[in-house]
Amino acid sequence: MGWSERQRLMLAEMGLSVWVPDATEEMAVVADAPRPTPAPGPAPARAAPVATGAPRDPQSATPAVPVDHPASTATSPVAALDWPALREAVAACRACGLCEGRRNTVFGVGNERAHLMVVGEAPGEQEDRKGEPFVGPAGQLLDSMLRALNLTRDPGPPERQVFIANTLKCRPPGNRNPEPEELARCEPFLQRQLALVQPRVILAMGRFAVQALLRSGEPIGRLRGRVHQYQGVPLVVTYHPAYLLRNLPDKAKAWEDLCLAAQILSD
Repeated sequence: MGWSERQRLMLAEMGLSVWVPDATEEMAVVADAPRPTPAPGPAPARAAPVATGAPRDPQSATPAVPVDHPASTATSPVAALDWPALREAVAACRACGLCEGRRNTVFGVGNERAHLMVVGEAPGEQEDRKGEPFVGPAGQLLDSMLRALNLTRDPGPPERQVFIANTLKCRPPGNRNPEPEELARCEPFLQRQLALVQPRVILAMGRFAVQALLRSGEPIGRLRGRVHQYQGVPLVVTYHPAYLLRNLPDKAKAWEDLCLAAQILSD
């Protein structure tokens, strides 16, 4: 699909409050579809919990949507914290059982007023050791992709340096999938980071980041390639780098997603 056509779709998509159903082709550029409104009566059934016995599979075809997430954390004490206080709150957090096995919390890195904010899923073993998101082979791949767009996590001006954070600040044991309760407990920290950074574009990498920000259980392949909105901020969906290391053909799709994010930044 040509960029000129994509640009026309972006202009139509950005700022829309009405969402329309998606098309059948995974690569089609389409608008989001709302989750159906439950009929009056008994509470609707919740999605099945994420399996906890195996390492994370960021691109499962039937992801579980996190439940019990607050619609807003405006009333949470976290919503009033500045950067130093937020860092201290994350480091001292014992809101869920993940605190028992962590070596380090993984707060985030980058420019605190970056134009692009990257949101990942949960720390792995190497992130837990270093206390920094996206390290090891997955982090090297992300850094290479960012460098190709003249972006970096290293010190630099806001327009060139990104801010990188995860939905969870502590590593799940054995790199298992995050549980809904863990995501809900950690969500105020991510929401406050987004509010403080005030990015021009958000890049959501992996299904748990997408679920946390878009409240969608749709597969990544159906959501990528178009512009979504998170509280008025353009949001682009793409695959997690750890997934791309196992599925090399999809690296071209992820590159398209980064180019889409860069295109929005340049507009």
